[in-house]
Amino acid sequence: MRQTLIRKAAMTRTIQSLAEISKPYDALFCDLWGCLHNGVAPFPEAVAALQGFRAQGGKVVLLTNAPRPAKFVIEALDRMGCPRDAYDLVVSSGDAAQDAMFAGAVGKKVWHLGPTKDDGFFTEIPEEWQGQAEITRVDFEEAEGIVCTGPFDEDTEVPEDYRPKFLLAKTRELPMLCANPDIVVDMGEKRIYCAGALAALYEEMGGDAMYFGKPHPPIYDLARRKLARLGGVDDARILAVGDGINTDVPGAAGEGIDCLFVTGGLAHDQFGPDRDNPDPELLRGWLGARQQDPLYTIGTLR
Repeated sequence: MRQTLIRKAAMTRTIQSLAEISKPYDALFCDLWGCLHNGVAPFPEAVAALQGFRAQGGKVVLLTNAPRPAKFVIEALDRMGCPRDAYDLVVSSGDAAQDAMFAGAVGKKVWHLGPTKDDGFFTEIPEEWQGQAEITRVDFEEAEGIVCTGPFDEDTEVPEDYRPKFLLAKTRELPMLCANPDIVVDMGEKRIYCAGALAALYEEMGGDAMYFGKPHPPIYDLARRKLARLGGVDDARILAVGDGINTDVPGAAGEGIDCLFVTGGLAHDQFGPDRDNPDPELLRGWLGARQQDPLYTIGTLR
């Protein structure tokens, strides 16, 4: 049985480099967007920090809420020029959500709400589901459930655009599988909505949504199973790294894992003008208002 560690609230410690605090840890669960890259290119200092951790014998699991199987995440990292020696494994929300879909969590006939770039969620069938996956993508009118990987057009659409469709879905009591709990991500300088924003609206309207990425347990369970194939690591020696105050930080806390919060990601404009050095008073007040207490914080991963 997993034991959740309970630590008394204390002021987070701001550090200047991962190397300062990496010695007690054998593995990282590291977020992608806002930590390792900005959706367009990797951050050189972050790459170097992960390479340095691995050079000391640590394992790096890139734990991402991307709604696609790990294979496609790795291909995207390759296109960006992120070197493969910066990580050992990729575990995605798409991987965890796929398991649930193929197990029939939202029925056998599903309507896909998402861009065509996420088609691999349906076509790249995991080995354990080969020969027994009977999921069919159908039109909305025929669907038993919804698989949401994001808006159809993430460049122009907002969640409110889907209110009429969601009203119909709620009336039909269609369950929604959300393959990415993130609300927004930054693509370069542009902020775009993710599947989590659509699922939140659906729930607000009275619909039923299920989540499998951070901060929810399934993605952490999957990461542990995959890490075990490399030798396994005790939870006390895993450090979660992320910029999501609603995903990475509470997800780590719920799993009893220490957390390094990257302030220079999604919330970078909340802590003063210097992205690399968050203002201590602004940071303390911001975390307190959200009742979050990551063990460490850092401006940017380096």
